[in-house]
Amino acid sequence: MERLNTKEAFNQALQENEKMLLLKHSNTCPISADAYEQYEKYTNENSDVKAYYLVVQEDRPLSNEIAEIFEVKHESPQAFLFVNKEVSWHTSHRKITYDNLNEAVQA
Repeated sequence: MERLNTKEAFNQALQENEKMLLLKHSNTCPISADAYEQYEKYTNENSDVKAYYLVVQEDRPLSNEIAEIFEVKHESPQAFLFVNKEVSWHTSHRKITYDNLNEAVQA
């Protein structure tokens, strides 16, 4: 799992990966801490899909840009699956679970 904190790094990740996961994580929210644990567990056990995260408090410009470009209302925590540079799935809060991530990636 790799942290993204610039538009350039995000765009490079999109270019390099046909399929990738991204988590918008809040470092002050207990729900986000739970989601991060689920995301981390899933990505550690499923290395076939490249996984990234950003910290919304520190990486706000990137977080806002992703919301704007892909027309997905910002939430935190929020997980995305990108396929061929487009959002193919997203969810937020307590719906970010190992099983939901697995189901999205396998679909």
